[in-house]
Amino acid sequence: MSVYIITLVEIFKIILSISLFFVWVVRYENMVKEFEGYTFPYWFRDFIGVLMLSFSAMILKDSNDLIILGCLGIIVLMVGALWTHYMVKNPLHKTIPAFAVLGLCFFIVYFSFNI
Repeated sequence: MSVYIITLVEIFKIILSISLFFVWVVRYENMVKEFEGYTFPYWFRDFIGVLMLSFSAMILKDSNDLIILGCLGIIVLMVGALWTHYMVKNPLHKTIPAFAVLGLCFFIVYFSFNI
């Protein structure tokens, strides 16, 4: 595989992990407000946050199995997020981050199988 693709995968892994850390730790207050509109219990929000941070930590490891498992976990969570956005009829601009994370995870998984 090309050195450029391997480098791009590594960059995407770092961007994805930093972004998820930023959203679920630094901007946690924003997630609290956002989840209030979804009528989920507070423990569910925290459970999703722990899963997201755990999966993003897996992505940074050197083992392809952990990278793929972490990405697949985030993919499942992002599909759930997109479904939730659809059910509560959020505007399109609120779903763009979930689509972006989903796309990054698909890219990482696809090229992690070939490394």
